[in-house]
Amino acid sequence: MELAHSLLLNEEACSQLGEVQKAEFIFEWLRYLEKLLLASSRSDIREKQKTLVEQLLSLLNSSPGPPTRKLLAKNLAILYSIGDTFSVYETINKCNDLIRSKDDSPSYLPTKLAAVVCLGSLYKKLGRILVNTFTDTVGNILKAMKSAESQGRYEIMLSLQRILNGLGAAAASGHRDVYKAARSCLTDRSMAVRCAAAKCLLELQNEAVFMWSTDLDSVATLCFKSFEGSSYDVRISVSKLLGTVLAKAITSEHPGAASRQSIRRVSLEEVLELLGTGFLRGSSGFLRASGDMLKGTSSVSRDVRVGVTQAYVVFVSTLGGAWLERNSAAFLSHILSLVSQSYSKATQTQIDAVCSRRCVSFILRTTIGGLLGEKAQIAAAKDICQAVWKQKKVVDAAMSDGNMETRLGSTDVAASQNMLVCAVQELGNLIHSLSTTAAPLLQDSSAGILDSVISVILHPSISVRLAAAWCLHCIAVALPSYLTPLLDRCLERLTILKTSPEAVTGFSFAVAALLGAVKHCPLGIPHGRGKIIMALAEDLLCSASQNSRLSAQRTQAGWLLIASLMTLGPAVVSHHLARVLLLWKCVFPVSPKDLETEKSRGDSFTWQVTLEGRAGALCAIKSFVSHCGDLLTEEVIQRLLPPLPCAVDLLTQLTSILKTYGSPLKTPSVVYRQRLYELLILLPPETYEGNLGAILKELAADLTAPDIQVAASAFLLPPLCHQDDLLLLSPLLQETDHRFIEEQLLLGNGVACGSLEYDPYSIYENDVEGDSVPKPLPPTLSVISSAVRLFGVVCAHVGEAQRLLILEQLLDSIKHTKGARQQVVQLHVISSFSSFLKYVAGCRGSLGPEEIRRPGLMLVMGALESPSPLLRCAAAEAWARLAQVVDDGAFTAGLAQVSFDKLKSARDVVTRTGYSLALGSLYRYLGGISSSQHLNSCVAILYTLSQDSTSPDMQTWALHSLSLIIDSAGPLYHVHVEPTLSLIIMLLLNVPPTHAEVHQSLGRCLNALITTLGPELQGNSTSVSILRTSCLLGCAVMQDNPDCLVQAQAISCLQQLHMFAPRHVNLSSLVSCLCVNLCSPYLLLRRAVLACLRQLVQREAAEVSEHAVLLAKEYRVELTPDANIREVGLEGALLTLLDKETDQRLCRDIKETLNHMLTSMAVGKLSFWLKLCKDVLAASADFAAITCVDTMQEEEGDKGDDASVLTTRNDEKSHPFTNPRWTTRVFAAECICRIINQCENADSAHFDIALAQEMKKRDSRNDFLVLHLADLIRMAFMAATDHSDQLRLSGLETLLVVIRRFATVPEPEFPGHVILEQYQANVGAALRPAFASETPPDVTAKACQVCSAWIASGVVSDLNDLRRVHQLLVSSLTKIQAGKEAPSHLYNESASTMEILAVLKAWAEVYIIAIERQKKYKQPLKTTTYSEESGRNESFSSDGLLELVHTDLGTLSRLWLAALQDFALLTLPSEFASQLPVEGGAFYTAETGENAKLHYYSSWALILQAAALWLTSTGFVAADPDEGTANLSRPVTPTSMCQGSSSGAAVKSPEDVYTERFHLILGISVEFLCSLRSDATMESITACLHALQALLDVPWPRSKIGSDQDLGIELLNVLHRVILTRESPSIQLASLEVVRQIICAAQEHVKEKRRSAEVDDGAAEKETLPEFGEGKDTGGLVPGKSLVFATLELCVCILVRQLPELNPKLTGSPGVKAAKPQMLSEDGSRLVSAALVILSELPAVCSPEGMLCMIDNILNQSVAIVNSWA
Repeated sequence: MELAHSLLLNEEACSQLGEVQKAEFIFEWLRYLEKLLLASSRSDIREKQKTLVEQLLSLLNSSPGPPTRKLLAKNLAILYSIGDTFSVYETINKCNDLIRSKDDSPSYLPTKLAAVVCLGSLYKKLGRILVNTFTDTVGNILKAMKSAESQGRYEIMLSLQRILNGLGAAAASGHRDVYKAARSCLTDRSMAVRCAAAKCLLELQNEAVFMWSTDLDSVATLCFKSFEGSSYDVRISVSKLLGTVLAKAITSEHPGAASRQSIRRVSLEEVLELLGTGFLRGSSGFLRASGDMLKGTSSVSRDVRVGVTQAYVVFVSTLGGAWLERNSAAFLSHILSLVSQSYSKATQTQIDAVCSRRCVSFILRTTIGGLLGEKAQIAAAKDICQAVWKQKKVVDAAMSDGNMETRLGSTDVAASQNMLVCAVQELGNLIHSLSTTAAPLLQDSSAGILDSVISVILHPSISVRLAAAWCLHCIAVALPSYLTPLLDRCLERLTILKTSPEAVTGFSFAVAALLGAVKHCPLGIPHGRGKIIMALAEDLLCSASQNSRLSAQRTQAGWLLIASLMTLGPAVVSHHLARVLLLWKCVFPVSPKDLETEKSRGDSFTWQVTLEGRAGALCAIKSFVSHCGDLLTEEVIQRLLPPLPCAVDLLTQLTSILKTYGSPLKTPSVVYRQRLYELLILLPPETYEGNLGAILKELAADLTAPDIQVAASAFLLPPLCHQDDLLLLSPLLQETDHRFIEEQLLLGNGVACGSLEYDPYSIYENDVEGDSVPKPLPPTLSVISSAVRLFGVVCAHVGEAQRLLILEQLLDSIKHTKGARQQVVQLHVISSFSSFLKYVAGCRGSLGPEEIRRPGLMLVMGALESPSPLLRCAAAEAWARLAQVVDDGAFTAGLAQVSFDKLKSARDVVTRTGYSLALGSLYRYLGGISSSQHLNSCVAILYTLSQDSTSPDMQTWALHSLSLIIDSAGPLYHVHVEPTLSLIIMLLLNVPPTHAEVHQSLGRCLNALITTLGPELQGNSTSVSILRTSCLLGCAVMQDNPDCLVQAQAISCLQQLHMFAPRHVNLSSLVSCLCVNLCSPYLLLRRAVLACLRQLVQREAAEVSEHAVLLAKEYRVELTPDANIREVGLEGALLTLLDKETDQRLCRDIKETLNHMLTSMAVGKLSFWLKLCKDVLAASADFAAITCVDTMQEEEGDKGDDASVLTTRNDEKSHPFTNPRWTTRVFAAECICRIINQCENADSAHFDIALAQEMKKRDSRNDFLVLHLADLIRMAFMAATDHSDQLRLSGLETLLVVIRRFATVPEPEFPGHVILEQYQANVGAALRPAFASETPPDVTAKACQVCSAWIASGVVSDLNDLRRVHQLLVSSLTKIQAGKEAPSHLYNESASTMEILAVLKAWAEVYIIAIERQKKYKQPLKTTTYSEESGRNESFSSDGLLELVHTDLGTLSRLWLAALQDFALLTLPSEFASQLPVEGGAFYTAETGENAKLHYYSSWALILQAAALWLTSTGFVAADPDEGTANLSRPVTPTSMCQGSSSGAAVKSPEDVYTERFHLILGISVEFLCSLRSDATMESITACLHALQALLDVPWPRSKIGSDQDLGIELLNVLHRVILTRESPSIQLASLEVVRQIICAAQEHVKEKRRSAEVDDGAAEKETLPEFGEGKDTGGLVPGKSLVFATLELCVCILVRQLPELNPKLTGSPGVKAAKPQMLSEDGSRLVSAALVILSELPAVCSPEGMLCMIDNILNQSVAIVNSWA
């Protein structure tokens, strides 16, 4: 290949190569030539130009393949544009002659096509130089087109596009001719030609005025025709053409010269009218309505409607967000009118209506939801609301009019319903995406959003009621504070309007939807609501039979409420379970006999109600099983079981009931079936063992029922196919941005898309895709889907004889049907069988005896030969599963042989494709191919099939199968790598670009080969080098392919190559390719780009970023118009993309990519990153209305401070980011925290202003974080005061990080002050809004954390300044004193627990810091008068803070102790649950205990330390100032701690109270320290140890410990364990300090005993005094019973860890050399000295005998230590 790298083609080397190598060699030379021509000097090129032109033209005659001809044409054009242009006319004539040639043989075709491509390139590059040859060339090309086949037409259209592009306005003379030709190609039978024609016309409209003026109507009609029978790519291209032309028609100023006759300006109304015509009438236009149309039988084909929908979106996107903002009202009313015309074809049948609604929703979501900023979206939401009110009035008028005109009225109602559904759903989506930024919208009473939605809940149409309920769900998820009020409002209306059928269903839907929203709102709803809902549901079910007009509605509503209640989880449901189970038991008859009497009694209506009720009950139990798994104990399952046999009995009777009562029961019976199947799928099969046979029979009947017409393969099979194989099928199955509307084309014309009205019960389920509405399929389809899944489970659990019987029965049912019905039955049967195999494989079961294999094999083989490609894919997967389940080598070999035989004998494409895929899939689940002989046979047969150029389908499937074989063969495939690679390159160079699917399969093969070669690709041997070059060449060919999915394959191949051989991949060209496709309209291409970028930036982020910016500067036009890389770099472009992107997976990739870039580059490019974040946050600041700052309590002088903080904004002229969404702003705020963390691990100058300024002076390129402190504070402030709660939380977190990192940085200009001091006003202003009454508890809790950090940081030295923030904490303390009785009705009780504990924790932190400072300055606790010398600041720093806290200390201490008591109760093991207080604790209620636990876990440690410090400060002797009977009854007082529940008002003595408090603190500490969890934080452990230290600082607790030796020993053992499990020196030192205090306590106790003995026996002689201390009875120390022994163990442990040479076992063993003692670290020295101090204290605790035993030990240790240092 090196020989190909020259300016002239090395013809000698070329002639010696074989056919494939030659093509490869020429392509490589052309690639090299392109780079060389651009880099060479003009004179060098002119020298060899003549030879070069000759060589290129000779290649032109040698039938080049598609990629080669494209590159060849490009090189010719570059050559002429750099060199001389004399011979260009000659070249053009030669090309024209080649095109004119009469030779029509297939071998000559490539030459003709190459000539066409060359003309296009020459004109594009040289433009107006060639204008005089234009007419001849175009005439010639158009003449050739008349006789050309599809490839020719495709290339001619693209060539004409290039010619028009090069010549611009100079080509005007040919515009009409080109237009005419392109018109015919736009409705060509080849899809690729349609796409090319659309591109050509798109180019033409730039200059051809007539297209968007006089011929506008005909262009539109032409596009509508082109949509008929179109593919996804055609819809993308043609909609782009149509949208652009219409946008041009509105915006263009017509040039005076061009238009002789005056052309009138087209108005927006006319353009929308034109698009509306396409949407409503399709391509039949206005007048030429056929007979069908007049009779009203034809409907618009779905692909036209979907195409027009995409054109609407292109039209608006082209005009842009600002245009839409100005015209949103007109646009909105037009879009909604599409579905509001009563006689419209768009909504004639329900199926049509559902599909049209989807299209309208898609238009609204993509334009209003995607293009507008948050401000404009709020305005649009108001417009939608107005539209809803308007329709509501129409409906009300129609409903109230009870006379002869009601018929007219009902059509009004019918017409309004689709429009209302679309409007209300979009309103919900808008508010959902705005989240809490939508708060001003809902607070605006003039808009009346909530009232309008709630008023629509009573609409006569069920679809509208459901849409309104879903809208409420969205509002509740977006704004959790509205959840409880909305729920209350709906429950109230439901209770009042119990007699209106619409109200009963409407408000029950609303309640269910709101309950479904609770799981998305972490703050929850008050626990009591569950009780109210349950009571209401019971009431509805009981009163259902009282009024026949309402019985169906009430029954449905009752069960719906119960089913949705289950989503609240075990904590709520456990309280109502008994009643639910009772209702469940009552809804079914007790015995089969009762069922018989029921059958004979009812009529059609009662059966309808009964089935509705039973289906509802099944649904409620299903909801219970799936949401409350923890409650499914053995006992509960036993209570669930009794009604099941009866439910199955009813299932078997349904057919006869249907016969008796006729069609009204059809839908209810299908729904009943589906509900029962869904429940059975969830329950363990053992629970319905007795009914398996009956169920299986019913399932078989369902799957082969005679009345099924719908072939619904599109929803049944994809889950049963393998993900990789789905790539073979239509792109509709792949994920695209248009999936939401494209789905309807997938399902075929007879099938409806999913929609909420098909299953109201899905309204409370988890939303499947982000924020979109649940889309359940119609019952007739979903029952099949459930039957298929259940069949898998049941068939695996019945006996083998029955299994064989059922499979044979299914096989017969396929044989006995004909035509379309046979396909449907086959589809259902193969789906069920696949589902069965998948289930058996999943639970490692077996298929059964050999005779079962035969019918299974017959089933799969039949499907492999089915004309439906989807069915063949599913069959291939079943084939693989069959081999997996049987797991027998001989059987697998037999399956392979069947495939070989079929492939050899069959001639038809269908059979060959099916069996080739079966061959590829066979080893998928068997751990790979192990036999090389089998591999050779596979490869040989697939090679042959993949070269069958007559059938692109065959090539696609064979190559895909080959890629699977390569994957499953692994290393075994190495021998085949070279021939396979040659085959791939040959096909890549020869398969026409119109067969994109073949290229996609080739891409998969190449990817599999690269994976197989793996790291070997790095090698330097010739063979590896050749393979590597071929791989890179293959990637280059695919990169140039016009199909986006092939480009995506190319990128993922290059990604693999970069992983295995990074040095050999040209990063610059790869990054350029990625940047160009960053904003591609194809989702899969964008995903490939980001997956690749994510991998690249992990290794070389800086290089990638530099390449991107360089490329952006080199390109004259912007690489990606949507992402402005030139100005904001790749990082900024990614942030812009993140803001626009809706695909979750892509957003995750973008965030990861940015995080990797930030980690490796943020410190180096600090200003750049901070500016990016600032721009994103500041772009929204003008939207956040200026936060009101309450300056009432401040001195006049401070007023200016806080106000100026809020007005210094908008100094930037224009923002690179326009209206970023709140999610992007949250991400930017998180990035700031990450940047600070990165700087922390970098240079210390980032947090030292003097050093930073000095280094900045030395080199101005140096950049340090501390120099940007003002920006950091400002960004944190902007985020913390936003409308969005999530952003406020991120802003407060950023502020917290800034305070913690910069609190100690001194201000060099003002010694004694810190740098943060100047930002007091900003911090105060950022915190104040978080303490407003309407702020959610989580924001207030975070703000409390920031307050305490700010006060504790010591930044502010002036007491008055500090009061501003302190005041906020005081206000929150007042708020929480009401405890759990506080009237907080908005959230769950655990939310108020969270807030209370956050406040208490904040106060605790402040108090701890105050005490620490006081200790530092060694001043008494309460100094009310300061000595004169101590200056103002000194007095504050030591004592002022304590003064601030002291006023509230009485209250705080009680609250702290109450919180600790709660924590102690909640951490008790579950067996003590019965002893817990019934009403809960001080700050939690019994029902929400589980949720509250988490909040206690995060705050108990600091509260414990504060409480211990407070008790210490009172010395356990001073009585509480507030302690007394009066206070004991307050809710926040630790009631049960001070008095038993039975003892009434008996007051305990202070001694008892103190004892209990002592044990409370000691108990919590010991419980925590003795079982340290892995997630226990250092902060908690330290706080706990400090609390123990504080406790033992005071005599009274020491006497308690000293007098109770067992307690002391236990405490020592716990501390020993802490030292063993935690390596941190600070924790070990703190533990040793506690040990020292325990020993002191023991010493004091021994001394006290001796003293009292002396006093008692004062008269007696001294000698006879009894001895005290350890060892007095035993003469030694008993392990487990001895305090001294426990202490020794602990100290020795510390010493040996620090000085291993002390351990004789280590040093004395023969294999170990005595190592040289290491110097101790500073921490080590401290630990050793602390241990020695404790050892020296020990003798004082012993009796003389014990002391003798001890001293020996201590001396040994001490001598050993001295020796080790000697």
